Amino acid sequence: MPSDDRPPAGTPPLPPAPDVPSPALAPEPPAPRTDPSRARALRGGTERATGYRAVFAVREFRAVFAAHLLSLLGVAVSELALTVLVYDLTGSPLLSALTFALGFLPYIVGGTLLAGVADRYPARRVLVVCDLVCAGCVAVMVLPGTPVGGLLALRCAVAAVAPVFTGTRTAALTDILGEGDLYVLGRSLLRVVSQSSLLIGFGAGGLLLAALSPRGAMALTVVTFCCSALLLRFGTRARPARIAAGERGGGTLLADSLSGARDVLADRRIRGLLLLFWVPAFFVVAPEALAAPYADAIGIGPAGVGLLMCAMAVGHIGAELCAGSLLGPAARSRIVLPTALLGLLPLALYAVRPGAVLAVLALVLAGAGAAYVIGLDQWFVDAVPQALRGRAMTLLTAGLMTVQGLGMALAGLAAEFLPVHAVVAGSGAVGTLCTALVVLDVRRTGVRYRSTRQG
Repeated sequence: MPSDDRPPAGTPPLPPAPDVPSPALAPEPPAPRTDPSRARALRGGTERATGYRAVFAVREFRAVFAAHLLSLLGVAVSELALTVLVYDLTGSPLLSALTFALGFLPYIVGGTLLAGVADRYPARRVLVVCDLVCAGCVAVMVLPGTPVGGLLALRCAVAAVAPVFTGTRTAALTDILGEGDLYVLGRSLLRVVSQSSLLIGFGAGGLLLAALSPRGAMALTVVTFCCSALLLRFGTRARPARIAAGERGGGTLLADSLSGARDVLADRRIRGLLLLFWVPAFFVVAPEALAAPYADAIGIGPAGVGLLMCAMAVGHIGAELCAGSLLGPAARSRIVLPTALLGLLPLALYAVRPGAVLAVLALVLAGAGAAYVIGLDQWFVDAVPQALRGRAMTLLTAGLMTVQGLGMALAGLAAEFLPVHAVVAGSGAVGTLCTALVVLDVRRTGVRYRSTRQG
């Protein structure tokens, strides 16, 4: 199951030394930090908008939402088309699979080494540059003369800075929506559209590839990235960087990125919350990674593979919308730990080697277990200091995508030696045990954290 966002991504140019600002990422003049529509939503507004409607009442969020949807569709179509293109050029299943895997593996590199971009430079500039460079990378992929090595290198470059885009956007949401319930619901909506648009995007990509060449399909995604950049540039306000030039202390981008990661991981409360995002995600991807061999084992054919691949996303979307619509902030906070603890248990149903119906039910329930994240978002933004927020969000995204890639790879490796159903059931059992340890730590740190805040 993809992370909360399979984010639009690009490769922002590395800025020069702090005393010579990059033209593309130069500081922008300050702007009012509160959109009037957000203020009305926070007060209840004349129309008394509540829940998700209150989030859409904020003009800037509507632009971010539309840009996110366009970029995600572009990412899904380009990934599928590039995978097919590499296979057409090489005839190698290994290189074709590697092309898709490269969407996960470089995340930790970019999320660690480039995280400082999210706090050192104005968010709007970073987001626009990322989208434009992403469009440029895909445009180069489209050129007939681009060799396979170049295609894979461009894929790595895009994936390496994807967490920078997502971390910057997530931190910017606290400026657009505030740090309370609107922010939580806004994050929830972006996750829902991520799950939905990936399904639609892969389907649309398949249809496009039936009518166009892989390069032709990728050429259309260049337009989606450019449209996303335009929406972000003209639909959101200019805000200053979180770390002013005079507060950097002469540190380089790399030094800021690494020191930010150290500061985030050194805080036991923040570290525990990160693990609560990452650990369940590491184990829950096993049935998706093994959907094709399991469908073959129980004899449900290619159509069954698609059903198994979609089931978890359906459960996630339904549970997230219910939690966001029907539960208040206090209730969403109360369900975080028990839901995280129980979320992987449905995978234990694979121990009986279930047929299609029971397997789909198990996957829908496991997907629904991800609803704990909507309350965890609020805990995380409360725990992270303002000056570290961009780097913390970038590290969160990088880790999330990396653990999912590792989880898929290890599930595939285990399935070389064990039956597929045993691997999935074991992931559910071992994952529940590991999550329980994290839950205990988060619960202990939560008591001390609340005491400190109250004091």
